[in-house]
Amino acid sequence: MPAATETSEASMTLRFAGHVLSAAIVIAAIVVGLYVARLYYIYPRTDDAYVRANSVGIAPHVSGPITELPIVDNQYVKQGDLLFVVDPRPYQAVLDATTAKLQLTELDIKALEDAIRTAKSDQIRLEADAAYARQYLARIEPLLAKHFVTANDVFNARSRVNASEAAVEAAGSDVRKAQNQLGQYGDINALRKAAEAAVYDAKLNVGYCYVRAPYNGYVTNLNIAEGQYANEGRQVVSLIDDRKWYVIANFRETFLSHIEPGMTAEVFILAYPNKRFRGRVQGVGWALYQQNGASVEGLPQVDATLNWVRLSQRFPVRIVLEDRDPKFPFRMGNTAVVTIQGYRDQNCRDQNQRDQDSREQSNH
Repeated sequence: MPAATETSEASMTLRFAGHVLSAAIVIAAIVVGLYVARLYYIYPRTDDAYVRANSVGIAPHVSGPITELPIVDNQYVKQGDLLFVVDPRPYQAVLDATTAKLQLTELDIKALEDAIRTAKSDQIRLEADAAYARQYLARIEPLLAKHFVTANDVFNARSRVNASEAAVEAAGSDVRKAQNQLGQYGDINALRKAAEAAVYDAKLNVGYCYVRAPYNGYVTNLNIAEGQYANEGRQVVSLIDDRKWYVIANFRETFLSHIEPGMTAEVFILAYPNKRFRGRVQGVGWALYQQNGASVEGLPQVDATLNWVRLSQRFPVRIVLEDRDPKFPFRMGNTAVVTIQGYRDQNCRDQNQRDQDSREQSNH
């Protein structure tokens, strides 16, 4: 009996210890789960992210065959480097013609100025003649009553006054006509300004023939050759902007309340698994295209759904990459894994708050 009692007590002790250990494991699992869930929301993470950069299609402002193409596909170019040349000869001919026209316009302006001076001289001479005719009429009119002059003499004098005054008016009209032809408005001469504008436009077109890189970047998807006809406004070369790279990370909407502009982000790029990059949240997307509810011929289209499980939407978060390493170049489309680290220092938080206050004040 004592041996059986001891065995029963040992069994009960083992069972109690097992219950305690099980409870401890469950509690530990719950604590660890809560801690992981807390970290999961405090530091949101997504692998639905891609490296991006701004790109632009380079198009000429003028049309013509491409005569020079000094670049190759995937080449790195610096701001101001020559990308391609559109045949400049037709535009140079227009520039030469407009330059010659400007010179002729200068001669025309001088001729019109001379004509104005001549017309004004004629006007002054005719005004003097008219003044003399009026004085002569005033002298002989009193002599008619005394029969020192005849009525015909007075009539002729009056006719000369009328004729001289008409000549003065005609001279004034000639002066105004010459001034209008000169096209002078204050300090600006319209004829010269129009000719100079034509020359300036022709110079612009000649300059447009030489298409240069607007910024440092990479030539991509180059599929042209010399001799191809380039149309005005039609894309010829694609250029990837190398000045700023960023990551578009698609986070579930349940995480958005924990993501703010200015927060630090940790970025891993699959092409460089052992390299960690640092970025900063620039902003969170405000809209997504919804096919369900989109307008069709002015009316909303709403599809009937019987989903029991509602999937959370993903909104794009733009993260600007701040550290660059020439050994690990970024490529547009690289797959990335992003973890939001929050505000790593008080200065970042304060600066973000100041930015928000400034935006609110500007909105009000």
